[in-house]
Amino acid sequence: MQHLTSEHTHSAHMHEVKSVEKTTCCIVGGGPAGAVLALLLARKGIQVTLLEAHMDFDREFRGDTIHPSTLNILDEIGLADRLLQIPHTRLTSLNAETADGMVTLADFARLHTNYPYIAMIPQAKFLEFITAEAQRYPEFRLVMGAQVDELIEENGKVRGVHYRGHDGWHEVQAVLTIGADGRFSRMRKLAGFEPIKTSPPMDVLWFRLSRKPSDPDRTFGRILPHLAVIHLNRGDYWQLAYIIPKNHYQEVRAAGLEHFRQSVAKIWPELADRVHELQDWKQVSVLSVESSRLRQWYRPGLLLIGDAAHVMSPVGGVGINYAIQDAVVTANVLSRKLAYGIVQLHDLATVQRLRERPTRLIQAYQGIVQKNVFASVFNSDQPFTVSPLTKLMLHIPFIRDIPGRIIALGLWPVHLKEP
Repeated sequence: MQHLTSEHTHSAHMHEVKSVEKTTCCIVGGGPAGAVLALLLARKGIQVTLLEAHMDFDREFRGDTIHPSTLNILDEIGLADRLLQIPHTRLTSLNAETADGMVTLADFARLHTNYPYIAMIPQAKFLEFITAEAQRYPEFRLVMGAQVDELIEENGKVRGVHYRGHDGWHEVQAVLTIGADGRFSRMRKLAGFEPIKTSPPMDVLWFRLSRKPSDPDRTFGRILPHLAVIHLNRGDYWQLAYIIPKNHYQEVRAAGLEHFRQSVAKIWPELADRVHELQDWKQVSVLSVESSRLRQWYRPGLLLIGDAAHVMSPVGGVGINYAIQDAVVTANVLSRKLAYGIVQLHDLATVQRLRERPTRLIQAYQGIVQKNVFASVFNSDQPFTVSPLTKLMLHIPFIRDIPGRIIALGLWPVHLKEP
């Protein structure tokens, strides 16, 4: 990795550039996809610079689900058991309380894997673990507080980025630039990509309430007419996902915090003695649920992965794990070429070809769940029930295992190709 001091001025932003760095791969976005890809490349001796816009990894109510697919991948490089030393809770099934009683929608305990559960690990801890592991390799460099401002382009090819750091402007020149900066991707905008959007029927309000030792251990959802809440057991607190119709947050807020507290107590009376812990709307984070994808994930010298290429609905919590699978396939396809300092357009197209079908199918699966569960909850005064046919199917061994497998492992398992 080369660091060159520079006093030149770039015509586009007219700021003094403090330094120019040359690297093989510049990854923008220190989320799960970017961090894991940086680690995988550094392990193969490829120079990689990871740029993260924030000064730390701690974001409120980021996805914290580490699925068996990701644990299997980490196990292949000897990191899964060490990761699981971080305090966490384990989710062995997805359950919903309906008018018919408790229904198991997905059971992970029967999966043929060393990790038949979803590990609920704070994403900040996960990212700190992955980047600390990457720091062991001299080829890896992490820059926090790096706000990417523009792409460097020559003859129609992306050659790196300019970013604003705490001490001014910097330039990273790279053979390949990766956009892994999430659902609000700056790289996607800079590259001029327009996503194809669908409109899921819901948004999610995230908040937390304390958890008592006498509370149930399981993570589950509870569905009533016009109300649906998912309760995630995080050890000493409940993380709650309160599901509302699309674009109805302002109506919920206008009704007042006391009304919101009462509705939480209505859907789970056992929490009535704790809803007073919600004292301010600042304690409630709004997740605008979106599902979208790019027609093309790449341009010469540039590739987008994870939510930058395909925004996932939170249904099943699969977004992180599909992003990490994107990172693994990217490393599998590109590492050998990057080791020689080259990458061609057809290599980038191969990454999209291998990952596009799984992501489109899981988005379709999420859409079916959203339409048949949440949309019906909002549009009906009748208690939500599971159809007799669905109940029957959930008791047929082969069929009942399909939802768990799709959510936990994905439609096509992804494995590392080691040299």
